[in-house]
Amino acid sequence: MATSSKSKVSEEKFLCVILSDAGGKIVGRTRLHKLTCLLELTGLGNGFDFEYHHYGPYSERLAAAAHMATTLNLVEEEEHQATWGGTYSVYKLLGVSPARANPRRVALAKVAVDADPIELELATTAAFLAKHGVSNPWEETEKRKPLKASDGRLEKAKRLYLELASVKVPKPLPQIV
Repeated sequence: MATSSKSKVSEEKFLCVILSDAGGKIVGRTRLHKLTCLLELTGLGNGFDFEYHHYGPYSERLAAAAHMATTLNLVEEEEHQATWGGTYSVYKLLGVSPARANPRRVALAKVAVDADPIELELATTAAFLAKHGVSNPWEETEKRKPLKASDGRLEKAKRLYLELASVKVPKPLPQIV
């Protein structure tokens, strides 16, 4: 984890900040992890570590923070049945965010929250792979996620990536498109 001169808030409270920046609600655990990963990649995060997982970048500490935030009644997590048979979570902020909104975080969150979840997963995976030294992250993303990258989704993810990369942030996303 990189050390910063900025004071960090607790991970549970930073989750509240993320939810506030996203308009008070995030649909899906995967979307929460991808948005938080993008915040970390762009220098707008709180120090969450990510590793590659089945759905792309994943943080065990973020998952624990989400669980703790619900236990502390800072966040509500509703589980819903998905059409494909699994479940998904809807995270809602309870109360007021502990920090003033950062316009750059808000702009990145808006793009991520409005994006198609699979395209967001592909775009964030490519960014994560690029930051970890993969020379052709789009090709590697397609290899790792062939079903999700089909039917024009990879091209849409590349367009989404350009939109994410256009947000003015402290550390720009890698130029991979």
